Amino acid sequence: MNTSPSGRPVLTRPDGTPLRVLVVDDDPDLAEVLSGALRYQGWDVRAAGDGATALTTARDLMPDAVVLDVMLPDTDGFAVLRRLHEVKPDVCVLFLTARDAVEDRIAGITAGGDDYVTKPFSLEEVVARLRGLLRRAGMARMLEEGPRLVVGDLTMDVEAREVTRAGELVELSPTEFEVLRLLMDNPRRVLSKTQILDRVWSYDFGGQAHVVELYISYLRKKIDVGREPMIHTVRGAGYVLKPVAR
Repeated sequence: MNTSPSGRPVLTRPDGTPLRVLVVDDDPDLAEVLSGALRYQGWDVRAAGDGATALTTARDLMPDAVVLDVMLPDTDGFAVLRRLHEVKPDVCVLFLTARDAVEDRIAGITAGGDDYVTKPFSLEEVVARLRGLLRRAGMARMLEEGPRLVVGDLTMDVEAREVTRAGELVELSPTEFEVLRLLMDNPRRVLSKTQILDRVWSYDFGGQAHVVELYISYLRKKIDVGREPMIHTVRGAGYVLKPVAR
């Protein structure tokens, strides 16, 4: 699977070129940090500190998405958005604001914004929101391998976080999903409880390896019940996921 330096599956434009994102914020430090986080996704990112510069940059870049601060020194983000839509009608817009009043959210959506994040925010949240917006708008695609794992009749769409077995949707909790993803990333390979703890929980559980046994039991109830089992215990060694022999 192709991944960005962040470890996420790479999103590109439909033609395979990097997604283009414009960051508009009058705080140069915030704009720089946010731009860096988005470049880490493999995207082409430019920044502007006011509305006039944003519109000039947008005409040159023709961005797929804009991260847009509501409060700008020369105008407000809503006015900029209206002008942006004249430049590129289908651009995705994620508003940033220090204000969290409900009327501000409504104003942003009414003006044509797609989503809204209130300062202070986490960079991870902004990245996740943008990825979701771009995918839903049909402006992005995965690089060719795609984030899809297949073992026998078990399929996992990593980006959509959907799992099916024999075409039937399997509902998983976030932790169950991560345990199964690790097993599907390593089909026919025995993984020890320690390896699973380290990869899924990322820290020492103080010897509480029974947490792995618990989540394996959850997965078996959802993946294997009523079907030929795919998750197997190798006594004294760990667990392995195998396609059903035909």
